[in-house]
Order: sequence, then structure tokens, then C-alpha cells
Amino acid sequence: MPPTPAVEAERLHKRYRATVAVDDISLTVGTGEIFGVLGRNGAGKTTTVELIAGVRRPDRGTVRVLGLDVRRDRARLRQVLGVQLQDATLHGALTVTELVRLYATFYRDPAPAGELIESVGLTASGRTRFENLSGGQQQRLSIALALIGRPRVVILDELTTGLDPEARRQMWATVERLRDTGVTILLVSHAMEEVERLCDRVALLDAGRVVALDSPEGLIEQAGFVQRVTFRAATPVPEGLLEGLGEVERVRADGGRVVVEGRGDLLQAVSVALVRAGVVATETRSEQARLDDAFLALTGRRLDPEEETR
Repeated sequence: MPPTPAVEAERLHKRYRATVAVDDISLTVGTGEIFGVLGRNGAGKTTTVELIAGVRRPDRGTVRVLGLDVRRDRARLRQVLGVQLQDATLHGALTVTELVRLYATFYRDPAPAGELIESVGLTASGRTRFENLSGGQQQRLSIALALIGRPRVVILDELTTGLDPEARRQMWATVERLRDTGVTILLVSHAMEEVERLCDRVALLDAGRVVALDSPEGLIEQAGFVQRVTFRAATPVPEGLLEGLGEVERVRADGGRVVVEGRGDLLQAVSVALVRAGVVATETRSEQARLDDAFLALTGRRLDPEEETR
């Protein structure tokens, strides 16, 4: 019998007056997966994860998290699901440490408060009131509170918004450690580098619908992009050497240079083949499309990283 998916959302629909925010979205997220949700402002990302978290009620459709109905099994769900949303509001007069200890009382086996505060880089701000924290510090605290109950599934909405580069890398490392312990993560983000580094699969949303769903590499392939490796060879390349590689789709000469087009780990495949054949390659260059190129090709829109997502 196959394992129960971490998240099963079936035909979710949500309308706000004349605006359809989520239009018949279905998603299945595997256990231990980092699943990205990517889209422009107004694409329906935050509404989708709020429906999955049970924060909002869908007009129609169903959601189960680890087999639990998010509406009927709310008490049990709170023990296995951690949620960090963009617009979370906390008591301004409580300090970081007080808030973490307060949230710890909601769970049977909470994570140690001090370790959790340290993991999000707030040890020096433990006695600072929430109202006096910077936006980035408030974001880190929200993440700590989402993790206090040792959840098996975590929803993170714009994980690194407002964080400096060092704090952003620290958050990425935290997410990777969570995945290594088997935690499933649903990550809403507009940061392409973040999605490419962290996510196993990504759903591209546009106008409340899923327009593409695949790994970051798979989305680039869906968009029709190929990789290109160019080099000069100090000695002749044996005939058929590169054409026989599974990653290679085309090989051509271009003004003394060899141009190889293909997919997958093309650069490594070409490099290994040349070394084994004793061919010395110089001026090697690799060109590869990125996820933002795929997003534009698949949705017809460019994702503005400065947008506030919703």
C-alpha cells in the first residue's frame, strides 16, 4: 500500500466577490518533499496555502494533511502542521523568548526554546519585544513559532522576505536540515534562486490555476530551453564521441569552436567524455536557462522580485 501523501488538495476553489483567487487547483505533496509554489502578485499562492492550512474555507474542494481533514480534524492537525504566513500578527508587548515559550505550551513535545531561537538567529534579541523587532526579525520569529511543535509538515510563506543575505542563507540551511529529518515543506516564494536551490518540485500558478508542475529542471525543459556547451579542442574530437552521449541533442562546429546542445547534466557529460578520449578542451563555456526564463515562457509573464506576493 503506498504511503499517505503529506498534502492532498483536490479541486480547490475560492472566490472573493467578483475575483476568483483559486480556480480548481489540485496538488499532491509527498512526504519529505520541499514543494514550491511560485507565481506573480495575485496568482493565488497565499490563498492556496491558507486553504491547505485550514485558515480559510474553500468554496469547494477538499484538503487532507497526513490524512487529516483540515476542517474536521483541527485539533490533531495543530500537532503535526506548522504554519508561517506573511501577515501573522503577534502580541507586541511580549518578548521573543516569551512568545516562543508561550507557543511551546500548545504542544505535547515542543522543541527547546533556546535552540529554536538560536536556529533562526535571534539569540541576541531574546529580551526584545515583538513590536521593537525589525521586519526581518519578526519574520524569523514567525518561522521559529511555526517549528516549535516539531511539525511533520510546514507551510512557509515568503520564507526570506526582509532578510539580509547572511540570514537568507541561514534560513535555507534550516530548511534543508528539516527536509533531512523527513519534514515536508510547502514553500511559497518569489525568489528564483531560493526555489531552484531548495525545491524538489514547483507548481507555477497564474490567475488561480496551476499552469505547470515539475522539478525546477523539468520546468526549464518544459519551456523548451536547451543547454549549450562551447569549447575549443586542442586536438581533433573523435567522430561520434559526443553525439553518442544521452545528454547531447546536437553537435556543430562554429568558427573553430565546438557547440554542443542538450539537456540534463550536459557540461559534466561532455567534460568526462573529452577527458576519457584524451581531448584537451579550452575556452569552455556553459550556457543554461534559469527558472525565471521558464516562468516567462510558461506563463507569458515575468515575475517581478519586488512584488509583494498574494
